[in-house]
Amino acid sequence: MKQSINFLFVGVGGQGILTASDIAAEVGLQAGYDAKKSEVHGFSQRGGVVESHVRWGENVGAPTAEKGTVDYLIATELLEAARWIEWLRPSGTTLINHQCITPMSVTVGDAVYPPDEEILAAVRARTDDVMEVEGIATAERLGNPRLANTVLLGALSTRLDVPPETWLSVIERRVPPKYVELNREAFWEGRRAAGGE
Repeated sequence: MKQSINFLFVGVGGQGILTASDIAAEVGLQAGYDAKKSEVHGFSQRGGVVESHVRWGENVGAPTAEKGTVDYLIATELLEAARWIEWLRPSGTTLINHQCITPMSVTVGDAVYPPDEEILAAVRARTDDVMEVEGIATAERLGNPRLANTVLLGALSTRLDVPPETWLSVIERRVPPKYVELNREAFWEGRRAAGGE
């Protein structure tokens, strides 16, 4: 077993960051790791930044990774991937939900939202392992935009040595019963998008 695996989930309030990181932490426990989680809430009503660290390992001490040691950066919003890229270890993996949410500074005219190409270039300057996932588009096609985080978890699951059934069992316990089947579908869509079965 690797000494530790560090995840950092980032995005804006209302995108399901905390739910996704709760699921990832519980999956780690189910897979036999020690797992720890830490989170910082933003102002969800105003699109504030939300971050959540998850760490798996044999014996995890601190719940947060150090800058430059994150193995998997999972960004539910495009610009947040670039804002947090320095936390990723060189050649780590970045999963990006291709969704742009305009920050307040752009709305009021104090800043400009960079073009997608510029954001992705900043991310690729740190790592070649970048997975763009159409999480929001997939979720909307399934009928519920709140499923985007489950699509991302499906994509993430293809990079880890944990059976899909473990992920699904945790997801099924964490979501309301009426949304279980939709979340299962979203998870498999994410795996397919990332080249998994």
